Amino acid sequence: MSQELQAGNPESRTLSIIVCVYNEKDTILTVLERVHQAELLPGWTREVIVVDNCSTDGTRDLLTQIEYADTEVILQPQNMGKGTSIRTAIPHCNGTYAIIQDADLEYNPDEYPLFLEVAEKQHAAAIYGSRTLGGRAIYKYVANYWGVRFLTWLTNLLYGAQLTDVATAAKMVRIDVLKCLQLNGAGFDLDFELTDKILRAGYKIVDIPISYTPRTIEEGKKIRAWDGLWALRVIARDRLLPLHKCVIRHS
Repeated sequence: MSQELQAGNPESRTLSIIVCVYNEKDTILTVLERVHQAELLPGWTREVIVVDNCSTDGTRDLLTQIEYADTEVILQPQNMGKGTSIRTAIPHCNGTYAIIQDADLEYNPDEYPLFLEVAEKQHAAAIYGSRTLGGRAIYKYVANYWGVRFLTWLTNLLYGAQLTDVATAAKMVRIDVLKCLQLNGAGFDLDFELTDKILRAGYKIVDIPISYTPRTIEEGKKIRAWDGLWALRVIARDRLLPLHKCVIRHS
């Protein structure tokens, strides 16, 4: 079946929601409730793939007790990084698009319709929720803001893109594209590898403004300065990759 959106074919209008979790016992149940209660556009259904990255704070115990329909919980045998959790979830995605949802409360599932509207109108390969579109600076730490601005500028320079927030965790990608990108990142570096390979494959990424509620390190934020340095390495490395056009096979 073709992965293209077809108004008369509800089976091709499913949003796969990937929830990556690591030590988020205080927020995971609230996030999952919001994910399942979020309104989608007419004709769309959802499936949820939760991947726990070997949490040690009681998150895993909570996940084994949830009883949501259309939800699959995958328990990693050891801590293998957020990137590995995303890659683990991808083969389990059966929708038209997949969106990455963090397990904290920084990103709002109620804004899924904003992404789906662009998907329906433009059939975009990828849609990113930008925290900086319109000149906004919604960050707890100045270094984070300028780090994101620099990494975004560098990505635009090296890849000929016009992104405004390359580091956003709210990324929605067409499943057929996502499954042919040959991703291999293990940690937060996959956020940047994903962008690099989408652009190297010749696809456009559409930015849309979203809300954002940042948290501090004391509140559980896991990004550190060395993650930015690793992202810089990945952006430079991937620019040297040969051009790769995804071959989409339809049955």
